[in-house]
Amino acid sequence: MIEFLITEPQVAALFALVIALLVGSFLNVVILRLPVMMQREWDAMLQADSVQGNDASPHPQERFNLMVPRSRCGECGHLIKWYENIPVVSWLFLRGRCSDCGTRISIRYPLVELLSGLLGGWLIWQFGLTPQGVALVVMSWALIALTFIDLDHQLLPDSITLPLLWLGLLLNTQGVFTSLESAVFGAAAGYLILWSVYWLFKLLTGKEGMGYGDFKLLAALGAWGGVQILPLVILLSSVVGVVLAFSLIALRRHSAQNPLPFGPYLAIAGWIALVWGDQIISAYLGSF
Repeated sequence: MIEFLITEPQVAALFALVIALLVGSFLNVVILRLPVMMQREWDAMLQADSVQGNDASPHPQERFNLMVPRSRCGECGHLIKWYENIPVVSWLFLRGRCSDCGTRISIRYPLVELLSGLLGGWLIWQFGLTPQGVALVVMSWALIALTFIDLDHQLLPDSITLPLLWLGLLLNTQGVFTSLESAVFGAAAGYLILWSVYWLFKLLTGKEGMGYGDFKLLAALGAWGGVQILPLVILLSSVVGVVLAFSLIALRRHSAQNPLPFGPYLAIAGWIALVWGDQIISAYLGSF
């Protein structure tokens, strides 16, 4: 089966599209539940600290993780049946509404599934069923989750950024994207660049311009693409930031007074740099 998929790129891409659509459905769960899980963990720690030293005991919380409880309508509590959870298809069949109470289901759910599926299929079509192609698909899934979590909560969870960083280093022990030396320096430089910007901005203004999650995300991108990718990521993130900010303001989806999180810019720029970085740099140098 694997040998057949390796020799038939179109079939491999179609197979990857289907798998990535299913993963996209799971990414919606991660985007929705992971921040809640983190908040519950922080609340439990605070509660444990508050009862320490007296006879009271913390109140037990209902089990809540990526698997439990089952997905349900946030309005009426209707449990989502398996045939109502088919990526993209179910949303279209239900016309974007709960089958029980008719509450609108956000279009973002099928869009995340579609984004995951299209990127997965396209990457395997371009790079084949190779270590580089499979790794880029996994990285894309992680960046999709990070992007939407940061947009919703201005939060980049360590439970995604740190495994992404270590995976990049492990892949580059085999030179999948760059040398291990470049990957290590890329991780260190990626963290220190934004760490330095953070402290310089804070010393000058007394305000925090970004979070520590941004440092870790750029470190992870450096671990994947090496130190040489960082200037392009930083440049592209600035361009992506300007384009997205002006687009949202023009669509009246965002106020100019409210800053957007930096994580999505880094994620989009890092993805572009890893997939097309060599071509972009070659085209730029060729213009001179």
